[in-house]
Amino acid sequence: MGGGRGRQGCCHAGHVRAQPGASPRLSPGGDGTGLRCCRDRGTGTPRVPPPSPASCVGAGTSRRRGSSLEPQESSMEAPAVLEELPPGAAPGKGAHELFGYVGIEAVLDQMRVKTMKTGFEFNIMVVGQSGLGKSTMVNTLFKSKVSRKASQPGQEERIPKTVQLQSVTHVIEEKGVKMKLTVTDTPGFGDQINNENCWDPIIKYINEQYERYLREEILITRKRKIPDTRVHGCVYFVPPTGHWLRPLDLEFMRRLSKIVNVVPVIAKADTLTLEERAEFKQRIQQDLKAHAISVYPQEDFDEDPDDRLLNNVIREKIPFAVVGADQEHQVNGRRVLGRKTKWGIIEVENPTHCEFPMLRDLLIRSHLQDLKDITHNVHYESYRVRRLNESNRVALSPPNGLPGKDEDDSNL
Repeated sequence: MGGGRGRQGCCHAGHVRAQPGASPRLSPGGDGTGLRCCRDRGTGTPRVPPPSPASCVGAGTSRRRGSSLEPQESSMEAPAVLEELPPGAAPGKGAHELFGYVGIEAVLDQMRVKTMKTGFEFNIMVVGQSGLGKSTMVNTLFKSKVSRKASQPGQEERIPKTVQLQSVTHVIEEKGVKMKLTVTDTPGFGDQINNENCWDPIIKYINEQYERYLREEILITRKRKIPDTRVHGCVYFVPPTGHWLRPLDLEFMRRLSKIVNVVPVIAKADTLTLEERAEFKQRIQQDLKAHAISVYPQEDFDEDPDDRLLNNVIREKIPFAVVGADQEHQVNGRRVLGRKTKWGIIEVENPTHCEFPMLRDLLIRSHLQDLKDITHNVHYESYRVRRLNESNRVALSPPNGLPGKDEDDSNL
């Protein structure tokens, strides 16, 4: 197959063979050392690669996909290359066509392995008036007593009343995936005669976590991984009155929705009939719309049509009617989480009994990463911009008793 300039041949292993007068084409070397030419320069005699388990692509040997051991189909094609665009041509669909396996998809496996090694963080807060079972619901959500530290391992204890805002951190693991979970349990409100500004401690706590992250972020020498204590989701418990939302609940959610992702739920939904539950949901949705309260998932943050379709289904179900229980009972020969009553057992994870599975899927199985992304890109970003603008205004003010630039930077 010798001949004129520009013609090419192929050796026994599928390598491109250089012709006289042309630059030698390179192909994967059989010795694993890199690229080599199929013919000796000058003599034109074929160079036979030494036997090796990792021979070149196209020789019919086994390789692991995305690595040096990836099995490949027997082929006489050249190694994967990119199609070059003609001068002045604009890139379009199919402009860069791959003629073989590159291994780009292996990036997902790399991310998964790294995440399994390092784990990830998720911070959740529960808010609502006293006696709605906030601590029990968190335990039900993660199938563990994560709302508090146990006094003694294995000891059965009643859940104490939360009297002050407290955060408990646990590391939970499932199938090799570790999650650092922080649960912030808030004291119930609405019991006092004067409930004015009862939301201040909770809003202050949320902003303090943003401030802590901001201080770490603006340091010249930052940590490789900044500890994230920001609240990613706030589950707001609505009492099952069956009427309209109380003015206190409306004002509370209006303020919270501006700084955190709020997911409203109807607590102790087993106290309502199915008809009462459906009617109560419609009234709550009307109240939220009338007072311009944007709860999660927010319509403004739907990124593509698929997300919008899924989130529209969720928005129709919000607020979720849930029942919490952290004790198991025997039902038809199987152990289930539920509440035992005189007329039967209310199964927490049974979609026909309550909507707890929908809440769990939203917070953990389908939207956990989206909750974290919106917290970082929307709520925290709004706080960061506001704080830095305040710092710039103070730094540019005349020296009339206000802190200067250096002093203000130290405060951050």
